[in-house]
Parts: sequence; C-alpha cells; structure tokens
Amino acid sequence: MSPFLLYSDGKGTIFEDQALYAVGRSGWDAMPVPEDEWIELPQGGQLYELPGRRGIGIDVKTGEMRLCDKGWAVAAFIPPAHTGFYLAAYETAPDAPTLPLFCYTAAGWHDEKFFVPATRIEDDIRQENEGFDIPKVEAGVTHLLKAFPQNRLVAHLANNCALTYHCPAARNFFIGRWECPIPTSPACNANCVGCISFQPEEETIFSTQDRLTFKPTAEEIVEYTVPHLETAPYPIVSFGQGCEGEPLLMWKTIRESIIEIRKHTQKGSININTNGSDPVAVKALCDAGLNSIRVSTNSARRELYLPYYRPNNYQFEDIIESLKVVRDAGGWTSINYFVFPGLTDSVEEYEALRQLIIDTDLNMIQWRNFNIDPDWYLGKVSVHQTGEILGVKQVMNLLKEEFPLLKFGYFNPPIERIKGNYQKDFAH
Repeated sequence: MSPFLLYSDGKGTIFEDQALYAVGRSGWDAMPVPEDEWIELPQGGQLYELPGRRGIGIDVKTGEMRLCDKGWAVAAFIPPAHTGFYLAAYETAPDAPTLPLFCYTAAGWHDEKFFVPATRIEDDIRQENEGFDIPKVEAGVTHLLKAFPQNRLVAHLANNCALTYHCPAARNFFIGRWECPIPTSPACNANCVGCISFQPEEETIFSTQDRLTFKPTAEEIVEYTVPHLETAPYPIVSFGQGCEGEPLLMWKTIRESIIEIRKHTQKGSININTNGSDPVAVKALCDAGLNSIRVSTNSARRELYLPYYRPNNYQFEDIIESLKVVRDAGGWTSINYFVFPGLTDSVEEYEALRQLIIDTDLNMIQWRNFNIDPDWYLGKVSVHQTGEILGVKQVMNLLKEEFPLLKFGYFNPPIERIKGNYQKDFAH
C-alpha cells in the first residue's frame, strides 16, 4: 500500500494528488515510508495545511521524487498514545511563516481513508477524545469550585486548563479519575526553544497557553489531591505540568505537600514531571515519599540538549544524576523523550540513549511526538545535514531486544501498573 500525497487549497480544504505517492521526512531528507509503517489516522488525529510549503512525493509514473505543483503541503497531528515515525515532507519557501508548536507527521490518502506512519505505543485510554463527556467535565468543575472555593490551584485547573485549553489531565481530574495535575511553579530554570507556556516577544512563534502566575501553598495542594488519591481509580498526582515552569524550583513546597499527603492517605502514586535539574532536591522528594519521576529531554546527547533547553545554573549531567537518585531510592523513572525523526533515530543518538538506559537503570521511555516546526528546530540546534539513521521503528525494536524490562508508553503509569502487571490496561 502506498497512500497518495495530500495537499490543501490554502482555505482549509484537503485533496489527494493521484499523480504522487506520499513520502516521509527524516531530518532534512525526504524518503519513501515502508508500507508496513502506515496506519489509519487514529481517532482524535487532525490534519494541518502548512502555509508556504510545497509537498514532496514520488511520481506515480516515473518513480522520481518531485514537488507537488498544487496548493500547500499537509501534515497530521497524531493524538496522545501514538508515536510518529516520519515527518511531513515538503519544501519551504523563503517567506513561509514559522509553524506553531504542534507535531507534523507525514500523512497520505488510500482507499477513502487518511493514513500516517506511526504506531500506538500505549494501551492506556486516559487522553482519548471520545472518552471525555463535556457536560460531565463541566459538572465536575462546578462541583469542585464549590467544594474548594478558596483554592487558587483548583480555580486555575478549572478556568484555564480544563475549560480554556481542554487539557486532558485537568479534565480527567474534574471527572474524578486517573492522573491529577499539580502545577506549582511560575518560574523556570530553562529557556526551552519550544516552550508551550512562555515565548520571548522577539520570537516568531507564540506560546500555546499562559503560565501559572502564583506560587501555591502546600495547604492548597493537599486540600484537593488527598480526596483524588482516596477516591479516583488508579490515581496519580503529578507535579510539573505544561502550564507552569520547573517544579523543582518549588521543591520545598512539594516536599511539605508530599509529607502531608502521606499523613492522610497511602493510596495512589505521587509523581513529578521535571527537567531533572536538581538531584539534591530530587533526593529530598524521594525521602519524603515521591514514587516516580519523568525527566523531559529532546536528546540523550549533551550537544543537542543544551541548545534546545538553554539551561540556567544546571548541566545535562544533572538530569542523568536525578534519574539515578530515584532508582537508588527504589522509585520509578521515565524519560519524556521528544521524538524527532532524523535525530531520535540517528546512530549517534541511539548509542547515547543505550548508554543512558544502562547508566541510570531506566524503567520507561515515554515516546512523545515533538511539537515544533522541523526546519526551525533543526536551525536552533545547528543540525544542517541528516546523518546515518536507523528509523524510529527500528530503534524501538533494537531497544526492546536489548532491554526486555524497559517499558514503552506515553503516560505516567499508576502504582498498580508499576507494582503489578504492567501490560494490563487499567484504563479500560
């Protein structure tokens, strides 16, 4: 099966070009997608038109690669729990605008259906679109705002996260299930190129949401998280969210919260999503009762990490140390690994990732699609040509073979999965 290339008329209508087969992109290079790597566009996926960009495809008659002479290129957003293998292939005009912070997976049309090169990496259904009953979310918001009228965090999660940005984690909290978000820090010690909550005014892109503007107290945190841990199925409470800075900057408040939470309930799991910049703070949180950590990174290599994260007062080595600290304390470790075909699956990256897994005794990789304009990102990290690549699917297969205990997924697992049958789908 070879899907046809898609193009847009620039007004939001998408067509297939039956003269061209769709291809994918890895790094800077366009290439054919192996037939067995195409899957139907999952429910909750969307298609984008890419202004100022012409699609690249394989001519059906000649077998040569060429530009599509119609309209704008098209890419797919693939929903959570799925990981893309190839980016959309296109040529960018000099005056084309920088693309907003979404993922740009290749897409094609075959047999009256849209297809993408991707895999479902996680069975958990916690962020599926059809799983959200909007009236139920709104009723939950009303109920919890009444229950915690003075709690600024509950108000933030309600008015900003659940109702304005439709954040799946916040919506799940208001439905009373699974993972509950705890934003804690308005400040950050990194200056990530693709930050979704803060972009400098001189940048050509905008942040997709507003950052938390206050420092919550331990009392505010404990007030709404204890009932969640007590009553939700497979409960997790997670510090560190997209709508905040770096939670480790608030580690003393977090430590106080964990100690207080555990005075009230032993149920569920306490997690932190972090850049892992302060191993000493991480150790203090483990001592207080932290169960798991997820450290975000765009790469297992220092030379790609630094130009993207642009850290203040910490080094790449600190994030490795934070993972070791949690494993030494008997906790669960994940990396939130931003997948960028052409970099993630390069030979150098694969070798560095293998070493990271060995050095830290890593439990899990969360294979996240990188939400960023590909050309813009490659420029920011100064990668000007694509090296030798293995393919994202092949990297996954090689790691599975070498590290059979390493888990793959997209979400932080609840304590029941960590301690019990990991593969069982607790969300169904």
